[in-house]
Amino acid sequence: MSNITTNIKGIRDIMRKDTGVDGDAQRISQMVWMLFMKIFADKEEEWEITIDDYESPIPENLKWQSWAADDEGLTGDNLMNFIDNKLFPALKELDISISPQAKIIRSVFDGTYNYMKNGTLFRQVINQINKIDFNISEERHLFNDIYETILKELQSAGSAGEYYTPRAVTQFMVDMVNPQLGETVLDPACGTGGFLTCSIEHMRKQVKNPAQRNQLQLAIKGVEKKPLPHLLCTTNLMLHGFDVPAVRRDNYLNKPYSDWGSSDKVDIVLTNPPFGGVEEDGTETNFPQKFRTKETADLFLALIMKILKSGGRAAVVLPDGTLFGEGVKTRIKEELLTRCNLHTIVRLPNGVFNPYTGIKTNLLFFEKGSPTKDIWYFEHPYPKGVKSYNKGKPINIKEFDLEKAWWEKREENRYAWKVGVDEIIKRNFNLDIKNPFKEADDLASPTELLEKYRKTESKISTIQDEIVKVLTQALK
Repeated sequence: MSNITTNIKGIRDIMRKDTGVDGDAQRISQMVWMLFMKIFADKEEEWEITIDDYESPIPENLKWQSWAADDEGLTGDNLMNFIDNKLFPALKELDISISPQAKIIRSVFDGTYNYMKNGTLFRQVINQINKIDFNISEERHLFNDIYETILKELQSAGSAGEYYTPRAVTQFMVDMVNPQLGETVLDPACGTGGFLTCSIEHMRKQVKNPAQRNQLQLAIKGVEKKPLPHLLCTTNLMLHGFDVPAVRRDNYLNKPYSDWGSSDKVDIVLTNPPFGGVEEDGTETNFPQKFRTKETADLFLALIMKILKSGGRAAVVLPDGTLFGEGVKTRIKEELLTRCNLHTIVRLPNGVFNPYTGIKTNLLFFEKGSPTKDIWYFEHPYPKGVKSYNKGKPINIKEFDLEKAWWEKREENRYAWKVGVDEIIKRNFNLDIKNPFKEADDLASPTELLEKYRKTESKISTIQDEIVKVLTQALK
């Protein structure tokens, strides 16, 4: 088996020599579209055996096998001329009516660019990629781990870091929502596909025959508006055995709220909508007046309530600002508690999303169809000896064993407490309720802490005055 780690490192090192690749975001984008072409070529070898009368949507001269498979093939200026003037124009204009696979390729290359300029270096990258056989299960699974590393590297690619949700968080959310074969799962802001791939692996354990395998293929749906994460997500799903990844490149917020009908509704939503993001002018007008805002996370929360089927389940990552925010946020929270049972809020500690953001986040679990009566809060603690998470020591799925052990037979304890909906209404739908079992100092608001500091400072000043008075009298 080839050393995939060495291959990926070799690809990085080669690309750094190319003057056309400027920064990590371009390097990752370049590497992933080339890996996509190789993965697609290897998948086609499989489909020719497993799919009756399979026909490739890619013209013969544009297939990876025709221009890249030969180590001594096209190189230099001839290779770059082929890539820039033949391959990319043809794939960007591919007839999507040919097959579902053609639609995937067209969506991948729409918005994707070739950044490399040196044809000799390009050939060296191709030769490294050719050392990986994605039809060998061991290599495919090993590459999944390398792929995770590539995703984590997005942190150094500026705003691209927003795409990555810690794997432990996605896994826990999927485990608790527990999607079943026959249910549809949607991530309307799917990024690189973390929730979708976790759902696939969770539901795949239930697959017993080819019919159920096809059922699973139709159950997973995603939407992503940015080209790089869309490309990453499509490749990610193909690595997880999806022949036709149902990931649409679009902005899920662009469709008018009133146009979402029963055929659009899904059983499960699992997502981490971009928070702190602001939508382009006019997007908010797709929503009813009471929900209109430019803040992305708020619009997604309003839409999720709309597209869930009655009895549908959702798990959503949201920042603290959503919990205590007022105005439109209050109206959205009132709608949530009226139309859905918001049964659980898991409060995550600082640093879970480091180094992407230091904003504190929460996991909201709710079911549509009945109003909220009580909300259970669970404050996720740091492991013993840990004061914060970082790149080297991220949150681990084993840490969520605490929540899992508590989940079915809920009782209040040092981490868990229950709040009735009447109390929430009295608070004007402020969901930012502190743990009543923590020390008072930990619960104090910034105003309370400042007042305590002032009192302490005053007390110190008084003591200092007393000391000066005593010393002055002693020296007389």
